[in-house]
Amino acid sequence: MSHPVLTPAQLLSGYAQGVFPMAESAHDPRLFWFDPPMRGVLPVGGVHASRSLLRDLRRGDWSAHLDGDFNTVVAACADRNETWINAPLARLYHDLHRAGHAHAIEIRHDGRFAGGLFGITLGAAFFGESMMSARTNGSKMALLWASSHLARCGFTLFDTQFLTPHLERMGGVEIPRHLYRRKLASALQGKSDFRSQQLPDADQIWQEITQTS
Repeated sequence: MSHPVLTPAQLLSGYAQGVFPMAESAHDPRLFWFDPPMRGVLPVGGVHASRSLLRDLRRGDWSAHLDGDFNTVVAACADRNETWINAPLARLYHDLHRAGHAHAIEIRHDGRFAGGLFGITLGAAFFGESMMSARTNGSKMALLWASSHLARCGFTLFDTQFLTPHLERMGGVEIPRHLYRRKLASALQGKSDFRSQQLPDADQIWQEITQTS
């Protein structure tokens, strides 16, 4: 079902009910609600890192930055041949960011933009919207930092909407709609603040992963 005009409040209401909007393409102004029978989720504080990814992390020069340039991360995520982020959605994300309900993690390597992700927060739920890499492992590093940060801030649900092979390799799973909605209802009762903690440095991320694996 499409919605001709969607407000930030309506978007948050949709998330609270377990649905999310997407566009057919960047050039189509319409938005459609999606309610897939299976939902992708990632573990909070327990994303899997391969040995090669850990070696890359350990080599250093990786850093993460919270909400440094939210709109740039969104634009980078939308800058691909096929995208579901159109102009109306980008404006909604911008408005939600200003209201404190949308956040981005930007990853840098040697000081240069390497990737990132952004998502929506509601209660203790984080709805991951999109991620991208400008360098090898950029989006994977963003997931490592996001998972750690969500745990530090008290989040209990890391929603990825759909499960991709990329997410599955990092510990993502699919759960049926009814189970997702139970987890969502529980998370919505919680109170978490995405900006209540500073992002850890690369050494802290490496130690967290190696100590729990």
